[in-house]
Amino acid sequence: MADTESLECVTEHERILQEIESTETACVGPTLRSIYDDQPNAHKRFMEKLDARIRNHDREIEKMCNFHHQGFVDAITELLKVRADAEKLLGQVRDTNRRLQEAGREVTVQTEDVIRCRIQQRNMATTVEKMQLCIPVLEMYSKLKEQLEVKRYYAALKTMEQLEKVYIPRVSQYRFCQIMAENLPRLREEIKEISMSDLKDFLESIRKHSDKVGETAMRQAQQHRTFNSAVAKQASTGHYTGPAYSLSARTHHTHNGQMDEEMEEDEEADEEILTAQELVDFSPVYRCLHIYTVLGDRETFENYYRKQRKKQARLVLQPQANMHETVEGYRRYFNQIVGFFVVEDHILNATRGLVTKAFTDELWNMALAKIIAVLRTHSSYCDDPDLVLELKNLIVIFADTLQGYGFPVTRLFDLLFEVRDQYNETLLKKWALVFREIFELDNYSPIPVETEEEYKSVISRFPFHDPELEKQQDFPKKLPMSQSVPQIYSQVKEFIYASLKFSESLHRSSTEIDDMLRKSTNLLLTRILSSCLQNLIKKPHIGLTELVQIIINSTHLEQACRYLEEFITNITNVSPETVHTTRLYGLSTFKDARHAAEGEIYTKLNQKIDEFIQLADYDWGMAESDGRASGYLMDLINFLRSTFQVFTHLPGKVAQTACMSACKHLSTSLMQMLLDSELKQVSMGAIQQFNLDVIQCELFASSEPVPGFQGDTLQLAFIDLRQLLDLFMVWDWSTYLADYGQPNSKYLRVNPATALALLEKMKDTSKKNNIFSQFRKNDRDKQKLIETVVKQLRSLVNGMSS
Repeated sequence: MADTESLECVTEHERILQEIESTETACVGPTLRSIYDDQPNAHKRFMEKLDARIRNHDREIEKMCNFHHQGFVDAITELLKVRADAEKLLGQVRDTNRRLQEAGREVTVQTEDVIRCRIQQRNMATTVEKMQLCIPVLEMYSKLKEQLEVKRYYAALKTMEQLEKVYIPRVSQYRFCQIMAENLPRLREEIKEISMSDLKDFLESIRKHSDKVGETAMRQAQQHRTFNSAVAKQASTGHYTGPAYSLSARTHHTHNGQMDEEMEEDEEADEEILTAQELVDFSPVYRCLHIYTVLGDRETFENYYRKQRKKQARLVLQPQANMHETVEGYRRYFNQIVGFFVVEDHILNATRGLVTKAFTDELWNMALAKIIAVLRTHSSYCDDPDLVLELKNLIVIFADTLQGYGFPVTRLFDLLFEVRDQYNETLLKKWALVFREIFELDNYSPIPVETEEEYKSVISRFPFHDPELEKQQDFPKKLPMSQSVPQIYSQVKEFIYASLKFSESLHRSSTEIDDMLRKSTNLLLTRILSSCLQNLIKKPHIGLTELVQIIINSTHLEQACRYLEEFITNITNVSPETVHTTRLYGLSTFKDARHAAEGEIYTKLNQKIDEFIQLADYDWGMAESDGRASGYLMDLINFLRSTFQVFTHLPGKVAQTACMSACKHLSTSLMQMLLDSELKQVSMGAIQQFNLDVIQCELFASSEPVPGFQGDTLQLAFIDLRQLLDLFMVWDWSTYLADYGQPNSKYLRVNPATALALLEKMKDTSKKNNIFSQFRKNDRDKQKLIETVVKQLRSLVNGMSS
């Protein structure tokens, strides 16, 4: 065991020694530590082993040195020989170095100068290089300042962008570049503020120039419309012969030469008219839009622009308070609106998205509602048809202008129908004054014509045809109507012309225009002319002669209505047989006027009769009659006779009716006079005098004052009076009482109450000159008879009332 352990220990020590020999000195520690970690006293044996190894190596070194010793000695001997040569060479080198140093001293100085120059050159090259980088920056900044001075803001923003993205980053280490970079945002804000200020100035300017822009645009539209109508007129005159009157007004013969002149004038006018772009400088808008786009704030600009334009639209749409007084007020109003929307249309087409179609449509819809409301209000104040017509023409040009720019204008043309009604109302008011003036100036007597020329002049103004009158070769002649008839007829035609003027350029068919003309003419006839006639008839200064002439006039006007229909047909070229064609109501108008005049004749005739009756001055207590009719009655009969001679010109049975009405009224008035409650007594002499007057009335009736009565028809108007007077004159009470109620009674028309009332007046004996005093003297039995008759009459009256 001891031998085995000793062998292992020796082997381990050998390994450690090999490791120490082969390992670097710094790594020997762990190896040596392992020696002390082994068995006790192992290091002693290791030391022994180490000493043995060292002695072994020393022997090997000694062997090696002994082997190389002779070579070493030889080498030392050679070095000693070289030593002297080396010292000599060293001296020579030192001498050469000294001489070289002395010779290179100037070179060194020059070399230092060259080095300094090279450094300066390098510095200069570096400076130039840096300056070449900085100069473009400075040039661009200088260019930026110049652009700002000349207000080229969009170019200035582009320059800023190049400075920031290209030039400044190359030399960003320099302070001046940092200052530039810090100034650029401030300059941008200044540009933004300046461009916004320019936009505000533009908005203010465009508000002032809208009137001129609109005037120019409307003039262009009007010339375009004139040109188109001239072309259409030329085509119609070349291929079609129109009626006596066209839709544009009365006949106008337009020759090709005239047409060419009109076209040349329009072309010259077109050359003189400036466009909206020429009238308005839009550069502030473009510039501001580009600036805000570059600055990335386009949305803010768009919102501001639209907001301001919407405010301006509301201001433009606000009319002046007195706009309705003159056509210039309407013209300025329309010019401003057209100018506003022409500018917006240009902005819409010239910019991309600053305003949109939806925005302009919204503005137009708002404007259209306001315009229609304004025109409705202001047109209602207008009472001048010429001004309303001018307004209509302006609305048409206004609508055509904006329609040319793509705005819908259907509601404006619909509004024109309302304006047309207003126009018709003003025309009706104007023609009412015209008709009143004609009626006031008329002499209400037949028209005298002294010569053929005068006759032709009258019938050229009024369609009058009388074969019998035309057969008469001798002059002077008298036309049955008065001077107002041709004047009224001419004025109705003038009204149709005036009404037609409104229909021009309304883009309506001939049928619609025909319908409008007929309806407005019907209003003129049925409302205005009829009212004027009715008022004329009711005027107190219009006498029977005037009323007779009015009836004759209305008859001729009624007959002329068909010529008015033909007149309208010639204007519109619409056949009267067309379905839904409106007929003229003139026939009923003039019939109503004639009936009113007839009724007024009856009334005035009765009033005149009443005036004569009021002149009656009967002595109701006279003993006997004068033997002749009363003076007032003879005057009345003479008046009636002369009046009825004038009535012979009346048409139909008007004269007969008037005569019958007068006789009945006279009979009734005489009966009322006789039975007046205020009349207390009547003598037989008064009855006889009254009978003489009634006889004159009957003679007048039998003289046929108006032809056409059959037999004694007119005398029957006095039958009640005649039978009553006969009863009292003959004193035939027995017959009356016996035949009362019989259809063939001689006194069939005598009412018991009437007979009783008159008999009571004759029976009264309480007053002086009572006729019964004579009866008592002459015949007491007759008094008893009267009392008996009175009783029987009272019983009859009571029987009738029960």
